[in-house]
Amino acid sequence: MKRPLFLKTVLCVLLFAAMVFADTDKVEHDNGRISIFLQPAISFLNFEERQYFQNAVDTIYREFYSQAITESESLTVAKQDFQKVNFCFPITGGLQFQPFRDNFFSLGLSFIYDHESVVLTDRRNNTHHYEYTIQGMPLFLEYRLAIPKNLMTITGESLFSVAVRWYWVLPGTEIYSSWGKIDAETPLYGGGFGFSIGYLITSWKGFNVFGDIGYSSIPVKSKKSYADIVPDGPTDKAKWNIGGLQLQIRVGFGLWNYPKIAEDSTASDSSKTPRKIDTSKTGKDAKADNPATKVADSTAKVADTTKTDSTKATVDSTKAVDTTKATADTVKADTAKADTAKPVKTDSTKSPVTDTAAVKTAPAKADTTAKAASPAPATTAPAPVDPLPPPVTDKKSEPKKQEEKATETSTKNAGP
Repeated sequence: MKRPLFLKTVLCVLLFAAMVFADTDKVEHDNGRISIFLQPAISFLNFEERQYFQNAVDTIYREFYSQAITESESLTVAKQDFQKVNFCFPITGGLQFQPFRDNFFSLGLSFIYDHESVVLTDRRNNTHHYEYTIQGMPLFLEYRLAIPKNLMTITGESLFSVAVRWYWVLPGTEIYSSWGKIDAETPLYGGGFGFSIGYLITSWKGFNVFGDIGYSSIPVKSKKSYADIVPDGPTDKAKWNIGGLQLQIRVGFGLWNYPKIAEDSTASDSSKTPRKIDTSKTGKDAKADNPATKVADSTAKVADTTKTDSTKATVDSTKAVDTTKATADTVKADTAKADTAKPVKTDSTKSPVTDTAAVKTAPAKADTTAKAASPAPATTAPAPVDPLPPPVTDKKSEPKKQEEKATETSTKNAGP
């Protein structure tokens, strides 16, 4: 029994292409707002009325066999049986809309064609062909929901989906055989349903390939009976079903697409991906970014700070000692000058003012020397120093005063 060769070829090519281009790294998401699709499939039809045609062939075979006269003619009579299962290769095309993410509405038209034929041979070795063909033109409206991310997939993409359909039967749905033809009715409200589970096999440059497995039930009926298309068939109105179990591959192409969703850097990804070092950084910057270098620098800074503090303490101690020595020297100088300033017998002709000035100048010089010798105040508090002795005042002794008064009196008397 021959099958349409082009349908088998198309299906094999699409299966091979899906396996070749299937790459999990490229599988992302169906981003098509508006897409067109082509969907070849393998379908096992729920056509239980095939027995009517098989009964007709058996009847014809018995007639041929009864006509044989000799044994050789009886051996010449032969027959073939129809298949026990009606499977075919439907092909579907349509338009798909995605008004919002992961929700798809599709309008599609399928073409179902199942041709069955057998050959019988009579006693004179003549061949007789008998056949019947199931043809269907169902129109369907489909709603497909992509299962949310991270629910069923490890990659975090909407790869799985579920779909439901409602079918309408269009003109062209019929059964014709070697004995006649019957057409199906086309009600406006439809009369079939279907559902499927799909998986996004691959996504590549606007193409999306889905693999689906599903089931559909599309019952149809005709105003005619099977007696019009097969001998000894039922006289009731004919009914049959063009649905069944389906394995299908949908190849879609996005005409208008959503922008791609930016990938978020998760914690797991960042932990798996090794850190890249920026080669544009200088050696100094790279060294600064190194954690070990940072620890070493911190330790060095602490050591430098300790050394600086120790040096400052030493300097301050030295300054404090110097200050103490300078103060002691100043005290000694003041004491020596005070001893020098004690009353000395001088000539009465010398002016007392000169001696007083000399005595008064000595403490001032001592103060100046002390100030020059004292260092600048240090940042730290200096060691306590004994207070300086009080300045030496010019206290004249009583005999000196009497001598000066006597000199002044003699001078007044000697005058004119």
